[in-house]
Amino acid sequence: MSEPLLSVENLTVSYKVPGGLVHAVDGASFEVPEGSITGLVGESGCGKTTAARALTRVMADNASISGGRIMFAGQDLAKLPERRMNALRWRDIAFVPQSAMNSLDPVYTVEYQLAEVLRKRGGMGRRDARRRSEELFDMVGIDPGRLSDFPHQFSGGMRQRVAIALALALDPKLVIADEPVTALDVIVQRQILDQLKELQQRLGLSVILVTHDISVVAYICDRTVVMYAGKVAEAGTTRATLTQPSHPYTMGLKNAFPDLTGAETGELTPIEGAPPSLADPPQGCRFAERCPFALDICASEPPLVALDAVHQVACHRAGEAGRLRVEAAKTETWGVGL
Repeated sequence: MSEPLLSVENLTVSYKVPGGLVHAVDGASFEVPEGSITGLVGESGCGKTTAARALTRVMADNASISGGRIMFAGQDLAKLPERRMNALRWRDIAFVPQSAMNSLDPVYTVEYQLAEVLRKRGGMGRRDARRRSEELFDMVGIDPGRLSDFPHQFSGGMRQRVAIALALALDPKLVIADEPVTALDVIVQRQILDQLKELQQRLGLSVILVTHDISVVAYICDRTVVMYAGKVAEAGTTRATLTQPSHPYTMGLKNAFPDLTGAETGELTPIEGAPPSLADPPQGCRFAERCPFALDICASEPPLVALDAVHQVACHRAGEAGRLRVEAAKTETWGVGL
């Protein structure tokens, strides 16, 4: 097996707050194989966006990487001097932010914003920057004649395409897309995801897709990393993780979302309750309070163990996953309406 492009090892990201430190990401480990799309999925507040931003080290002022390693192309990004890290941004690692409208400056044309990246970060001249901008617009399916338009003149889906074009401007190896289809209608969602997949395959990109929607992961991702309350609950190929989940949280997520393609129209079953506060997380398994299969042993923290070469799970009852999946498929297991 070849070395992954990115390997995150026991990553901890902390926020300094008046009461002390809050570990939004707490000992997370996962890999991103070269030329793949890896989904980071979980409920809001699970730490997925914080983990993704830590990879670029563009974080809030009160956030810091307090532990672990981020190995990318043979170097630890967590320890890299800021000057060297800055040289990697855009060129090697690019970020597509959650809200395309908020990421685009409303007072400048999109051509100006693309040219700023291409000229200041890429060192291109005016003519080459214009040529590359036209190429990027064509690549993401927008008429290059619209380069002179302002962000407000584009629809939500087209603004998302512009944001993807900005990320691809300098041919990065890794693109991190944070909720790229949130707030778009389902038809436009599918168009954007299809575009992203086509570009990933054509350009040989590695992509990290951050989302709360497991149906999006099922549609586009090769690998899936499931996060809960700052920790990795399960990670593996998307097929194995979603067809044979070994963590109860993954089983619950699968029940709680419709299929993006509309192939499945069964009843949706929510996971009752809410994730724990990361300011005062519980001992042991952080999903235990919401888990219908919790036992006394779940009061101790489960290690992330390998089920095979590419599938890991943090659950004391992973060995019983086959039986638990049968029970998890039943609505009554989750206590809905009781």
